[in-house]
Amino acid sequence: MTQKIRTRFAPSPTGFLHIGGARTALFNWLFTRRVEGTFVLRVEDTDQVRSTEESTRAILDAMTWLGLNWDEGPYFQAERVGIHREMVQKLIDEGKAYYCTCTPEELEAKRKKAMAEGRKPKYDGTCRERGLARSANSVVRFRSPEVGTTVLHDLIKGDIAFSNEELDDLIIERADGYPTYNFAVVVDDAQMGITHVIRGDDHVNNTPKQIQIYEALGYEVPLFGHVPMILGADKARLSKRHGATSVMAYQEMGLLPEALVNYLVRLGWSYGDQEIFSTEELIAKFSLEAVGKSAAVFNPDKLLWLNQHYIKTYPEERLIEAMLPFWVQRGFDVSDRPFVAKAVSDLKERAKTLVELADSGAFYFLDEIPYNPEAAAQFLTPEYKGHLEAVADRIPALDDYTKSGLEAFLRALAEERGTKLKWIAQAVRVALTGRTVSPGIDEVMVTLGKQRTVQRIRAAIARIGTAG
Repeated sequence: MTQKIRTRFAPSPTGFLHIGGARTALFNWLFTRRVEGTFVLRVEDTDQVRSTEESTRAILDAMTWLGLNWDEGPYFQAERVGIHREMVQKLIDEGKAYYCTCTPEELEAKRKKAMAEGRKPKYDGTCRERGLARSANSVVRFRSPEVGTTVLHDLIKGDIAFSNEELDDLIIERADGYPTYNFAVVVDDAQMGITHVIRGDDHVNNTPKQIQIYEALGYEVPLFGHVPMILGADKARLSKRHGATSVMAYQEMGLLPEALVNYLVRLGWSYGDQEIFSTEELIAKFSLEAVGKSAAVFNPDKLLWLNQHYIKTYPEERLIEAMLPFWVQRGFDVSDRPFVAKAVSDLKERAKTLVELADSGAFYFLDEIPYNPEAAAQFLTPEYKGHLEAVADRIPALDDYTKSGLEAFLRALAEERGTKLKWIAQAVRVALTGRTVSPGIDEVMVTLGKQRTVQRIRAAIARIGTAG
């Protein structure tokens, strides 16, 4: 019987979920969903100083927003400290770990001496054979093999061999009784039955140490896959100076979760030349074999291009739901859902983000339109006053108040008044929106309705009169 695949995502709650972590979670999730395995969420909160409930909540919210649902958890590593201590004691009892009382000052001196002598600054084994007992400031170190090699069979990078003499007797339990990352992660992954550990390649150098701990504890070693890091355009590791790195910052910027997921999966993975994938397609097509070995470069413009595509093609009701918070945040009344739906429909073809859509559509919800000074100076002038009066006078009696009906009406009016359609349309546009750029003027007029359209044109005419 084939073993059921179990993967995990194990963030540390010391900050928000960042782009790199989100992509790691996504790769785990897609890999697991394709094989109908189990995706486990474990919060690695044993860093008692830096871990916070706020960060935990932010990470869970980001996972939920991205649609990365988990099958088990969230488990909390700090709740398992008793189990970790038992496993540490097991290694001590078997002579595979030992107590160390070297102070931070002594360790720093050893490090400097090693570097000065051209040696690798690893622990020199001072306490390795001293047979010390636990004391107030003692830590526990793993007795790493001193000869031979440890081989990582990486599903993405291939085989990587590490010389054991290069590896350290790493600390597995701190003086405060809490396990270190490299020890706790092994115990938790093993006891939770994790079969595949897919994570960022910044963990590659931790892996041989972890393999040794698996073997020392008698656990089966899982399969590892290390995904390449994400770089900024300058080929430096992605950081805040390249723009937002927090997942929820992208939500606040007005990105749709599907767009971010689609973008993240293409950072280091490809399927031919295809750029846009539904969730179902990603699950069906994702494989670790197609994950690249080299670092991926984050391109904000590409992300915005994808987001614009998703805004255009998003199901109407879901796009409205996504938009509502942005307009509510601006203090607009969004209780008239049919009106909101029309506004969204008018605006979605041009917007790259929901913030852009919200800002470009603000004019729909305002009682008084702020006119762009340049637009007003060009089109809200005595020269255009007669055109605007003619539109305002005739709209109430217009029978066909549809997009096509308004287009025909404005075209006929331009011909009657001996001018070009674009001059009447632009004057009306500025009167209704305050700007020279907006959705189609016929769309705007239909969405605003006869009453609001006439009121706004009359207000613009009054402004012309005042200015004159």
